[in-house]
Amino acid sequence: MANSHLTITIFAFLLLKLSYFPSTSAYETGSIKPGLNRVDVVVEGKVYCQSCDHFGSWSLTKAEPIPSAKISVICKNYLKQVSFYKAYQTDKNGYFYAQLDGFKIGSNILDHPLQSCKVKLVSSSIAHCSLLSNVNYGIDGAPLRFESKILRRNRYDVAVYAAGPLAFRPANCPPESHV
Repeated sequence: MANSHLTITIFAFLLLKLSYFPSTSAYETGSIKPGLNRVDVVVEGKVYCQSCDHFGSWSLTKAEPIPSAKISVICKNYLKQVSFYKAYQTDKNGYFYAQLDGFKIGSNILDHPLQSCKVKLVSSSIAHCSLLSNVNYGIDGAPLRFESKILRRNRYDVAVYAAGPLAFRPANCPPESHV
């Protein structure tokens, strides 16, 4: 009886590990090529100006991309100390590609990018759409998602994570009319 409980517990832990920490399995299962000099980490996403029609929600319907918006990537180690911080800027389509140069994956599972890094809004280049919103946790810190995207290079691989989409909101939305 105790043996079956132990077996079920171990199986449940392994299932949880594979579902909750999917990016670690990419390294363990060999989808990252062995014998490489390094594995770079990149975070990508988009930043929008939320439409006044959807103010107060997480909807990005009718949202417009924000060129030259600034976001930051903040990673903390298992002791909750900042181990990486850098600000990045979006391109003309509101897209950011944040290469985490210098980011080191520690031996603790909590130091892995999926658990330790978050993306936050910093500033908008559009004056009338510059208030922070918490769409996809842009204020609190958007968690990273690993979507099995690996870029193969000659002597290294790039593990690409996604965050967001994130949004600023307009400062002055016309009041709703209830006619």
